[in-house]
Amino acid sequence: AWVSPRQAVTGCRLAQALTQYCVGANYGWLLAEGLFLHKLLVLAAFSGERCLPAFLLLGWGEPVPMSPLCPHVPPHPLPNLVPIPPGAPVLFVVPWVVVRYLYENEGCWERNEKAAVWWIIRCPILMAVVVNFVVFVRIVRILVAKVRAHQVSRGDTRVR
Repeated sequence: AWVSPRQAVTGCRLAQALTQYCVGANYGWLLAEGLFLHKLLVLAAFSGERCLPAFLLLGWGEPVPMSPLCPHVPPHPLPNLVPIPPGAPVLFVVPWVVVRYLYENEGCWERNEKAAVWWIIRCPILMAVVVNFVVFVRIVRILVAKVRAHQVSRGDTRVR
């Protein structure tokens, strides 16, 4: 089956949009994991099940059914359909696609000549990295404080 140049460009642009979604989901999941670890360290009675939908929304965009792993999440009513996830990555990928189509609609969208259009994708990712770094620093401080408290409680005077 022969593919027309227009179909090839459309497929290539869809692949670019999917790639941007996957990159955004990757950073969303890194952030969700960092927040989850922070919650585990800070709250003694933290239950991940209560926050699972929020973490799934941050990562993929939709609370996907995970029946074997999490029996509290009901199965998806239409398991054969792939829904468009309305979550965090979509919030910046869809505007990027629209702006890209309107103002920089050339080729396969693999080049980024207009910086303002590229920042639609980069800004949320950069924000996720900054927040994740702050969470990381807080986690390290919590772990150091717990190690020091454990050393003091054991009578170890070599607290560093």
